[in-house]
Amino acid sequence: MRITGLYAALLALLVIALSIRVSRLRRLHGHGLGDGGNRGLACAIRAHGNAVEYVPLALVLMLVLELNQTWPMLLHVFGIVLLVARIAHAMGLSGSPGYSAGRFVGAAGTLLVIIAMALLLIWQYVVIHVVTSSLA
Repeated sequence: MRITGLYAALLALLVIALSIRVSRLRRLHGHGLGDGGNRGLACAIRAHGNAVEYVPLALVLMLVLELNQTWPMLLHVFGIVLLVARIAHAMGLSGSPGYSAGRFVGAAGTLLVIIAMALLLIWQYVVIHVVTSSLA
C-alpha cells in the first residue's frame, strides 16, 4: 500500500493547494459563500470541486489494484498520469471557464486512468475467479 499512499499524499497536497486558493480568492473578493459572480473565483471553486470528485475514486481503484499485487511499475504509471492530469486540469480551468488545452488534457487523462484501472480490475477478477474456478 505504499505506492497508493505516495500518490494519495501528493494528490492530497494538490487538493489542499486548490482549497487554499479558493479561500484566498474568497477573502480577496469578499465572498464567504458562492462565487458572487466572480469568474476567477468560480473557476477556482470548480477546479477544487472537480479534483474532490474524481481523485477519491481513482485512489480507491489504485488501492484495490495494489492490494491485488498489480505490477508496481504500472501503479506508478497510473499515479503519475493521474497527478499530471489533475495538475493540468486545475491549471487549465484556473485560466478560463471555457475550453483550454490543460483542461482537456487533464479531464481526458483522468478519465483514461480511471477507465484503465477499472478495466484492469475487471480483467483481474475474470482471470482470478472465473478462469481459476473453471480450471478447478
